[in-house]
Amino acid sequence: MKHFIIALQFLTRLPTPRIGAVTSEDFAASMRWFPVAGLLIGLVVAGGVWLGARIDPWTGALIALCVWVAVTGALHLDGLSDLADGIGAAHANRERLLAVMADPHIGSFGVVAIVLQIAAKLVLLHGAIVAEAWTAIALIPFAARIGPLVWARWLEPLHAGLGARFAGAIRPVDLIGWGAVLVGAALFAPALLVTPLLIAHFGLWLHLRLGGVSGDCHGAGIELVETGLLLALILTV
Repeated sequence: MKHFIIALQFLTRLPTPRIGAVTSEDFAASMRWFPVAGLLIGLVVAGGVWLGARIDPWTGALIALCVWVAVTGALHLDGLSDLADGIGAAHANRERLLAVMADPHIGSFGVVAIVLQIAAKLVLLHGAIVAEAWTAIALIPFAARIGPLVWARWLEPLHAGLGARFAGAIRPVDLIGWGAVLVGAALFAPALLVTPLLIAHFGLWLHLRLGGVSGDCHGAGIELVETGLLLALILTV
């Protein structure tokens, strides 16, 4: 339970009970609970969808998006912007790319990435609401947060940061277990079946382009997989 609470505290702004001292091992092990934290995020977002959709689909999409950003504290959008700044400014120089990603300031590429991501989610949420795909909306944050478990197990840490703390924490049984849960969830939302393809595609891109993964990459990947799943949902319904 301690590791689950740590995952909630890290990934969300939801109220949680107090816990004792947290070690590096505790923090790393909390990653195994990321999908459950994602399910809670999805339920909160689905509540915003239901509330706003009582007015009209666009209002529902806007409220859901605002709730989505608020409940996660824009954590993953920050990772997306850092990755976009690094890719946009560094070109072929990997060292420069990593330096730009580590810079706490946001550049023009990061701003554009955030704007495009928010616009994409708003439009796709509207389409999902029109299709009345309530269950799928609730499950998408859960599915997307399986991604970091795969990337942490598969890819080398880029530096001694957040990604390095997660390295080695994920066991094969964790991936098998969450994979089985994902298949079960796909019975209620078939669009989730593309989750492994999206996760694998982003992981392969990280491997070829960066040679590893970092905390920013995990956040960016969650955002991109969520958007990809929303698009798959629109196409399948």
